[in-house]
Amino acid sequence: MDYIFLAATPLFRGTSPEEIQGMLTCLRAQEKKYEKGSIIFRAGDTVHEVGLVLSGSVSIENDDLWGNKTILDRVEPGRVFAETYACVPGEALLINVVAAELSEILFLDIGRMVESCPNACGHHSKLIRNLLAISAQKNLNLSRRSLHTAPKSIRGRLVAYLSDQALRQGTRDFYIPFNRQQLADYLNVDRSALSSELGRMQREGLLTAEKNHFTMSEQSLDDYR
Repeated sequence: MDYIFLAATPLFRGTSPEEIQGMLTCLRAQEKKYEKGSIIFRAGDTVHEVGLVLSGSVSIENDDLWGNKTILDRVEPGRVFAETYACVPGEALLINVVAAELSEILFLDIGRMVESCPNACGHHSKLIRNLLAISAQKNLNLSRRSLHTAPKSIRGRLVAYLSDQALRQGTRDFYIPFNRQQLADYLNVDRSALSSELGRMQREGLLTAEKNHFTMSEQSLDDYR
């Protein structure tokens, strides 16, 4: 276990690698590996553990009755998932959690995290504060996605999302964490229509795109502002 890596994650912020080593026993930590495409949690499951991505990445997805898939989030190394459901005993998941690639996940018992520790462990208050901050950040991310998908047109959604990425990364030349299909799912649009719109935007000089690498023109950023 890479305790130095864990100490740098938002969940364990403020704790040392040596402290974390003892905490994992208290939290009944379990490490598991998943192949790409493997279901980690399925809609309808109830969970009592928080998942922390050690390597690879995890996709948070929603499938409707007709098989249409929407990507709600991509969880990268150091980030957690399922914490909201784990904090509400018996609440069934509304989403699927899928390994987007070969991934290693550390599972932590939520009950041992938020309740008094029988071993008088002094780190629970830090974990609870960190978990609250993580939850607040995820609420902001959901709000951001709502803004990205609010425009009615595909171009409007692309400009909203890509311009937000440019502004957050501080450059008009940036990479996004999605491939074409994942971006289409995230923006809730058809992939072929998305590709066609990207082609038109490139011909108009609004941007250049190569896989997940984008360069936005000043004109497209001005449109967003």
